[in-house]
Amino acid sequence: MKQKLVVIGAGMASGRVLEHLTDAAPDAFDITLFNAEPRGNYNRIMLSPVLAGDQTYEEIVTHDDAWYAERGITCRFGEKVVKIDRELKVVEGENGHVPYDKLIFGTGSNPFMIPMPGHDLDGVIAYRDLEDTEQMMGMGAGNKVVVIGGGLLGLEAAAGMAARGADVTVVHIMGHLMERQLDPAAGYLLKKSLEEKGITVLLNAKSTEIAGKDGKARALLLEDGTELPCDLLVMAVGIRPNTALAQETGLAVGRGIHVDDQMITSDADIFAVGECVEHQGEIFGLVAPLYDQAKVLARTLLGEEAAFKQRSLSTKLKVTGCDLFSAGDFAEGETREDIVFRDPARGVYKRLVLEGDKLVGAVMYGDTGDSNWFFGLIRDGEDVSEMRETLIFGPAYQGGGSADPLSAVAALPPEAEICGCNGVCKSDITTAIDGGATDLSAIRATTKASASCGTCTGLVEQLLQVTLGDDFQMPTAQPICGCCDLTHEDVRRLIKSQELKSQEAVWQELGWKTLNGCHVCRPAVNFYLLADWPVEYQDDPQSRFVNERKHANIQKDGTFSVVPRMWGGITNPAELRAIADAAEKYDVPTVKVTGGQRIDLLGVKGSDLPYIWSDLNKAGLVSGHAYSKGLRTVKTCVGTDHCRFGTQDSTGLGVKLEKILWGSWTPHKLKLAVSGCPRNCAEATCKDIGVVCVDSGYQISIGGAAGMDVKETELLVQVPTEDEAIEVVMAVTQAYREGGKYLDRLYKWMAKVGLDWIKETVVDDLDNRRALVERFELSQSIYRKDPWAEQAKEAPRFAPLADLTLEAAE
Repeated sequence: MKQKLVVIGAGMASGRVLEHLTDAAPDAFDITLFNAEPRGNYNRIMLSPVLAGDQTYEEIVTHDDAWYAERGITCRFGEKVVKIDRELKVVEGENGHVPYDKLIFGTGSNPFMIPMPGHDLDGVIAYRDLEDTEQMMGMGAGNKVVVIGGGLLGLEAAAGMAARGADVTVVHIMGHLMERQLDPAAGYLLKKSLEEKGITVLLNAKSTEIAGKDGKARALLLEDGTELPCDLLVMAVGIRPNTALAQETGLAVGRGIHVDDQMITSDADIFAVGECVEHQGEIFGLVAPLYDQAKVLARTLLGEEAAFKQRSLSTKLKVTGCDLFSAGDFAEGETREDIVFRDPARGVYKRLVLEGDKLVGAVMYGDTGDSNWFFGLIRDGEDVSEMRETLIFGPAYQGGGSADPLSAVAALPPEAEICGCNGVCKSDITTAIDGGATDLSAIRATTKASASCGTCTGLVEQLLQVTLGDDFQMPTAQPICGCCDLTHEDVRRLIKSQELKSQEAVWQELGWKTLNGCHVCRPAVNFYLLADWPVEYQDDPQSRFVNERKHANIQKDGTFSVVPRMWGGITNPAELRAIADAAEKYDVPTVKVTGGQRIDLLGVKGSDLPYIWSDLNKAGLVSGHAYSKGLRTVKTCVGTDHCRFGTQDSTGLGVKLEKILWGSWTPHKLKLAVSGCPRNCAEATCKDIGVVCVDSGYQISIGGAAGMDVKETELLVQVPTEDEAIEVVMAVTQAYREGGKYLDRLYKWMAKVGLDWIKETVVDDLDNRRALVERFELSQSIYRKDPWAEQAKEAPRFAPLADLTLEAAE
């Protein structure tokens, strides 16, 4: 006699159970299949090709009406189960009840909808079933769509609608796409590929509200105030096992329906399979383990021995035409080593993570042909010590050499600008080479590339080598560090010409040999990015030296110095009282007047930093940036306010300059001075930028130093007005920011580019001067702020976790 089997849910996992059962024992069960959707089993994974127009729904149907009829399965599609009576062993549907001997829960999962204001408006959908897909298929040219979620499902939804002509924006709260499957480098490449397809991607973006009009979604509002208009909003932020019915039935439920190794729930006659289950604390979303569960459940129902075992899984995906692979654990760790391969020209990235002599994780983008082999090494825990040197190249590697260090330059498109001063692109230079220009001087003569500021010289030489091969001998130049083969100048130029706006972009596109750079290149790259892209790039504190991370100079005993800013060296009794009170309150052992006309509090404990900053802030004092690669001080004399010899208001000008320049980041520290007369009491002629006031105006000189090197400034220009003096100082500061090598003082930059070039750029070319000032002001709109005030808000973060000192007990 046949047993009565009732299945709730016609998904891929329960469908595979029915296949196994009806193939192995077609007469063993009288089967009734409920499904809330008005259809049977289809391949949900293929909804994305349906959305993109590559396939039709009919092509992704797994079990059609004929399939169910041939197997004698009673289908109750479009009917929800409302109750289960375990004592009577009856399933009650919306249209009547059915008795069972065995019952299978295949209820799958529900899409998670962020409970923000407006989530229940019309036009806000998930991406879960055919109805959702059909609604998205209605979006085309002229429609704006916002997708919340940068995981696989959200990106497939975005790509499908973009292929139909819709204007699509993806909003993702994390720092890179698909963060569960990919590391930041691979996530960067995926983002780049999506943007090339016309999809806008916003990272680190927090959604706060869905604005509506007449009951329909109108726009998504972000935490930073951005408003993204939309005709449709798709939430693809994850799924949760659908356990509501199981819970009402009284089954054991955690995150999912609890099952044992045989897929049996807490009721011996009720089973569960697929995304709704929880097995040994784990829940499942990939199809491979669901099919394993289905096989085990079918054998269990047939009385055969079987046990579901969780196994290591790899993820091999194709997102919008991009090949991706990840397996194992690719988190960083002190005991782990990375092997990284990048091919910028082909858009390939591979990273292997080793622990000891074993491969424990892998991430690949663009070339996943060897992924199964790498996964086997991870799964089997094989010793890879003998193939360590060639491991990254895969199983077919038989000798060979390292990747071409010039690949980043070779990959530049013909229209890429090489020489910004003279507007020379790559094709201009290669044409000149083809015409007989075989060395740097010939290129300069024919194209003017590298003939002005000289910062593109390295790139021009590399183009010569790429084009001429062994016929050109590359001059020896030191790379930025061992992570790459490019100089500082090369990196700066490529960041600008390739519009690289993140560290991940630099690592990938410029062929970095390490995963995330090192202590040498990270601070430099961080500065180059924020100097070139102040709006798009967000400063990375972890890529700064300890003093800049702590916003204070660390001393040899582990304490810190705190230096408040005194604009132009001017202070007042209230500020001095605040400094004195802070010194007493925090038991500061040394209070010292500095050479930059400020007061230094030395010996402050690290745990006291945010509190002393807060107290100084209340008196109107801000950080003096005495620790930064940026503006330090603007030293002044008393000028016309008090001095008999003063010719101009040097103090007022110094205060104005400091308030304009403070907070700016530069390649190295920047010191200024303004003297009120040629007697030069403020020592303006040994500063990075010095202004000496004279009867007829202001003499601006640059390139001084008074440290390990002693340099006298050289006259840049004399201007008649204070406003023009300020404009010239801002412009030369920005030119130094844009062209200086990281950790080079201004005088070293000046020696490389030449004072004549600086005069042409800043003094003679008024349009360029104004453009430099505009770019400086844009950067300052972001960085002209007090880091002490921001850190003081987080004072509890600096407090000790506990007092571990011991006192003797009586």
